[in-house]
Amino acid sequence: MDVEDGNRPGKTREDSTELRELRRRSRLLEQENEVLRRAAAYLSQANLPGKSSTRS
Repeated sequence: MDVEDGNRPGKTREDSTELRELRRRSRLLEQENEVLRRAAAYLSQANLPGKSSTRS
């Protein structure tokens, strides 16, 4: 409990919890960005002139 009380350097329980939450949020944002990148790529391909809109 020396770390929690500020008597010794290190990560407190609160720091660990915050770090875990920030890492989780970062992973989620990276996944959302990947979905958006893929959607943008798909839509840009779908809107190219000369491409037919039918699929095989």
